[in-house]
Amino acid sequence: MDQNAPALGVPNAPEAPGQVSGMFDRALDLVFAGGPVVAILLVMSVVALAVIILKLWQFRSVKLSDRRSARRAVALHRAGKTREAFSVAAGSTNPVTRVIALAIGGRLRGDLAEHAVREEVARFAADLLDSLRAYLRPLEVIATLAPLLGLFGTVLGMIDAFQQLEQAGSRVNPAVLSGGIWEALLTTAVGLGVAIPAVAVLNWLERIVDRVAHDMEDGVAQIFAPDLTAVSTASDHELPQSATRLRAAAAAGE
Repeated sequence: MDQNAPALGVPNAPEAPGQVSGMFDRALDLVFAGGPVVAILLVMSVVALAVIILKLWQFRSVKLSDRRSARRAVALHRAGKTREAFSVAAGSTNPVTRVIALAIGGRLRGDLAEHAVREEVARFAADLLDSLRAYLRPLEVIATLAPLLGLFGTVLGMIDAFQQLEQAGSRVNPAVLSGGIWEALLTTAVGLGVAIPAVAVLNWLERIVDRVAHDMEDGVAQIFAPDLTAVSTASDHELPQSATRLRAAAAAGE
């Protein structure tokens, strides 16, 4: 067997670093071809990625996915176990549960008027929601400006391409025009590549915050409002008895 023959099915190991280096060089060539517009878009993409990671870490640290503790606290309060409900809600870091704990604590204090407790709960909930919405505005700005900046780079590239075509005069080289056009369109592609995931993640994060706000309003309303389901259930049991009494009274009258 020829010792110099390459082994079948075994990849050539020295080519892997070369392939990575070639991809990196290709990426640098695209950045240089796009000019400063592509460089700005890359910086914007790094900022957007940093904001997304920060928000995901924040949502995880406050346990936004934990909705059972808030529901349990509300259920205990409606069952008449207000102090037990407060102890369950007070130990949670979830924003909804924290708001419910403040509302239950206000109800436990008999020296506070209900409207004062509601105002303090609303203020506290607004502060928590504001902290959850922090840094979403820069992500929205990036999602809005990235495609516009890419289009701006494309317009500038097209202007430069047609200027070169004009300078060529009668000696027009199609390669000059086509090269200028693809370099101009590169900025639009990069801008869309930055904006599309930013818009998708922004809408997802805003949906999470909106759900938290709804859960806060619903939980606080259940703390202060009476349980009408118990009243309606009792009324349903009383209706047949009332109808029986009316029929008995009518029969006695006859």
